[in-house]
Amino acid sequence: MPLPTRRSLAVLLGLALTGLPGCGALSALGDATTPLDVYELRAPSGLPTATRTRPLQVTVEVPTTGGALQTDRILIRPDRLQAQYLPDVRWSEETPEMVQTLMLRSLENTNAVSYVGRRPLGAGGDIAVMTEVTDFQAEAPNPDGPATVVLRMTVRLVREADVSIVGARTFSATVQTPSTELADVVAGFDAAASQIFAEFARWSAAELGAPLRAGG
Repeated sequence: MPLPTRRSLAVLLGLALTGLPGCGALSALGDATTPLDVYELRAPSGLPTATRTRPLQVTVEVPTTGGALQTDRILIRPDRLQAQYLPDVRWSEETPEMVQTLMLRSLENTNAVSYVGRRPLGAGGDIAVMTEVTDFQAEAPNPDGPATVVLRMTVRLVREADVSIVGARTFSATVQTPSTELADVVAGFDAAASQIFAEFARWSAAELGAPLRAGG
């Protein structure tokens, strides 16, 4: 299916932003039987590996999010209080699971620890990665103008043995897109994701005692 043109997407987005009142915006999710084009974000490539691999089991938990992000639809906000979704497209996973996958793959690719997974290998792991995603959307007050992709998440590394926090940080990335055309918006998400998950991988590796080699 060809990508919508800028004009056609602007019309569809304009209808989505103006045709649904208040909390009824969630109805923009549409009919579950309607086929949707699927987009997938990838973990950043080219990250250097760690100076050494720590013998640790790291479990990346499913992040928590607000209700508007508990979906596989691509969130777009015409203003800070309104949630809408791009028509006819979706992510390959629901946003919390997609963020979990991106975090897992990013850290795994650094070889900083001996194991990274969604669940520990045995009864319990060494470190749990707990995340709250507060922003994962495009902001477009004018459907005919540019959009701003905003990603923000707070990450805590928790030692499972005594449930103590060994590191915490908030990561954010903002990317301006030239238009609200679908290709531009998705490319903006990809650029912001590459930035934020590369920063997460570098920080996590350093906090776990396995900093990445110079150049990362």
